Amino acid sequence: MEAYRDQYATLFNNGRDVVVLGVSVDPDTTLVSWFRELETPILVMADSGGTVSRSYQALNEQRKTNNRHLYVIDKTGRVTYKALPFRVTVQDAYDELGAEIDRLNPPPAPPGG
Repeated sequence: MEAYRDQYATLFNNGRDVVVLGVSVDPDTTLVSWFRELETPILVMADSGGTVSRSYQALNEQRKTNNRHLYVIDKTGRVTYKALPFRVTVQDAYDELGAEIDRLNPPPAPPGG
């Protein structure tokens, strides 16, 4: 999560027309505490029953944790990009994600450009 937070401005166009939502089977109290500590603009959803996690095939049933799956969903609700799993330690993974976000929602042109 720290990498998403640290690269938020460049990866997600500083939140312009982009919503970043983490989904976790951890209890909501744990998530609220963790996200406050992170001081991140990223939203999080507690999926304690695993319903959403199962529908995206992200739930590890044996460990009762989420796999690090990442989906980009466009404004129409269509999945346009997925990384199963998302390679959190590889910069190329963030570059690919940023390129998909820019493709769907190009950043504004620089002033005077």
